[in-house]
Order: sequence, then C-alpha cells, then structure tokens
Amino acid sequence: MNNILFFLTPKAMCAFLHDDYSVRQALEKMESAGYAALPILNRQGEYVGTLTEGDLLWAMKNMCSMDMKQAEAERIMNISRRKDNVPVKVTTSMQELVDRASYQNFVPVVDDKNAFIGIVTRRAIIKYCQQSLFSDK
Repeated sequence: MNNILFFLTPKAMCAFLHDDYSVRQALEKMESAGYAALPILNRQGEYVGTLTEGDLLWAMKNMCSMDMKQAEAERIMNISRRKDNVPVKVTTSMQELVDRASYQNFVPVVDDKNAFIGIVTRRAIIKYCQQSLFSDK
C-alpha cells in the first residue's frame, strides 16, 4: 500500500476550526466534536495549525481569566500553541506518513496548493497494520 489516500478521512468528514474563531467557539466545537485536538484552517481552506485542549486550558487561564465573556473576545490565533501537527502532501511516502503519525494523533494532508484535504489518523494506520499482520492469508 503506497497511497496515503487509502487512509484519508476527507475534509467533509473532519471536525476543524477556522482561524478567526474565538476561544469560546473553539471550546464549544471541541466539546461537541469530542476530540482532544483539531486542525485549524483559514477561510481559504489552508491548514494553519493545530489547537489542543491543553492550549485552550492555558489560554483560558492566561488570556481570559477563566471568564467565558472574555473568551468570546479572544481569537484562537492569539493562543500560544505547544506544537502544530506537521502536514504532509498527498504524494508523501508511506514511510514518512507512518513516521509522522508516530509523533502525532493525526496527520493533516494538504494538496499542492496547501489546501487542506483531510487527515490520516494514527488509528487508521494501526488498524491497517493489524489487518495486514493478523488476517488469515
């Protein structure tokens, strides 16, 4: 298997944040999605970073004084993020994808114009490996 598109969760099926969201909007979106980290996209559809629950926790403490009204005024791009998940191009090798997934829960995938097209989850890769290793042949 050399095509990372096999593992792709397309953008239409991904939860994500827009870079102009407020801290409160991001909190609500993450709560409803149930994920600990979400990709951030600009309005042109380009991947610009990753926001985690930890990033939001520290933003609420440091920027918003734990005040939800203040959280409506602060934008998520003002949050110091611990690290952004590094995206890969759709043409990335499986070896590089697996290496990247070993450090990230999900790997953002972008096209040649840097437009976000979806994610590859670590779970999808592990599931494929499990099926390949343990299925009856």
